[in-house]
Amino acid sequence: MTRVFAVLIALLLSVSLASAGGNEVQGKVKSYDAATNMITLEDGTQISVPATVKVQADQLKPGATIKASYEEKDGKKVANSVEVTP
Repeated sequence: MTRVFAVLIALLLSVSLASAGGNEVQGKVKSYDAATNMITLEDGTQISVPATVKVQADQLKPGATIKASYEEKDGKKVANSVEVTP
């Protein structure tokens, strides 16, 4: 019985870790608000960029293509990483 519970707990833990892995989005920058650190993509997606994410603000010009990984926090997309792609 203990073994069944251990397997069940391991399974639930692996599922929760997989879902916590985050999401990715790619698109063209419509605008970047440096005051709020918010990127808006042409499709309307908004991504908050915390100070811990290293990206040069001058590269986040309208028309720049980015790839970002993010997590949903309090209903907002919060970036884990932002990469400007050619």
